[in-house]
Amino acid sequence: MTLYSRIRPLAFKLPAETAHNVGKRALRTAGSTRPTRAALRYAYRYDHPALAVDRFGTRFPNPVGVAAGFDKNAEVTHGLAALGFGFVEVGTVTPYPQAGNEKPRLFRLREDEAMVNRMGFNGQGMERVKARLEAEGTPDVPIGVNVGKMNTSNEQEALEDYRRVFDRLSPFADYVVVNVSCPNTPDEFEEDSPEHLAAIFETLEAENDAGVPMLVKVGPDSPTQSLQDLVDIVEAFDLDGIVATNTTTTREGLRSPNRKEWGGLSGKPLEDRSTEVVRALASYTDLPIIGVGGVDSAESAYEKIRAGASLVQLYTGFVYNGPSTARELNRGLLTLLRRDGFASIEEAVGADLE
Repeated sequence: MTLYSRIRPLAFKLPAETAHNVGKRALRTAGSTRPTRAALRYAYRYDHPALAVDRFGTRFPNPVGVAAGFDKNAEVTHGLAALGFGFVEVGTVTPYPQAGNEKPRLFRLREDEAMVNRMGFNGQGMERVKARLEAEGTPDVPIGVNVGKMNTSNEQEALEDYRRVFDRLSPFADYVVVNVSCPNTPDEFEEDSPEHLAAIFETLEAENDAGVPMLVKVGPDSPTQSLQDLVDIVEAFDLDGIVATNTTTTREGLRSPNRKEWGGLSGKPLEDRSTEVVRALASYTDLPIIGVGGVDSAESAYEKIRAGASLVQLYTGFVYNGPSTARELNRGLLTLLRRDGFASIEEAVGADLE
């Protein structure tokens, strides 16, 4: 029995958002000095050259990253890197501070190994995030920045929101993700319509003098034809990749009483659908895909990699499995690679498409 398995029942007695904040404060403390980061790395980081992935012009030491939403304000990037994650995606970051939706807005579905969130892009805003990254520096693994709009912005204002956040934070990012698929923000207009996506990408392309890799995050509930249309737009604007997928609004087959809460569902129930989307996208394009949704084990990560994901991310799986998550996934991935005769993660990407 691990230490986290003993602590988790106590943590799970707290409201989900409270427990999340307590855990982040502990991780921020543990990752705040070189000696404590070194201790975390010694205990949790697992390195092997076969796990390295080269994408977006940078090297990821392993393919297992932390999804946007866990570290919205770039407060624990160093701690997460010390725990052995191969990259960290901060955000979603908005131009100005935003309270998000009313509490409670984060719910555990223990029976389903899932969570429902309706956070609503709460965060400290781009200036606080920029100041923190300037003061503390970026971690020793790649960092992504997930950018979003203010909840009150109309279609035209949203373009300026994305541009402002990109302008402030892209100098710190190894890649930037445009988040137009969150189910927890006001439906003022169709954020993922081809016309609006084209306008966003055109705006950011004009801003991107440094050539920072740009990706778009898609939802799991889109029909297959919509995915093909998205790929056409992404390729037309020379974007660098796709993150698949965001949370889902479906509730099929759930057992937990909290399944009735509205918001985006993440965790185990999303695994199969998000992998289907990864596989569909990989059949349409050669662009790199970051697979996210239901990743909680080496097997679930490996399935997404074989379906076409170059990298994977998790949030809910980290909440349920604790600080050893990255280490266990990476150890397991190496075992699976050796079992199947692959010399590296790179060789396994898209193996099931052949």
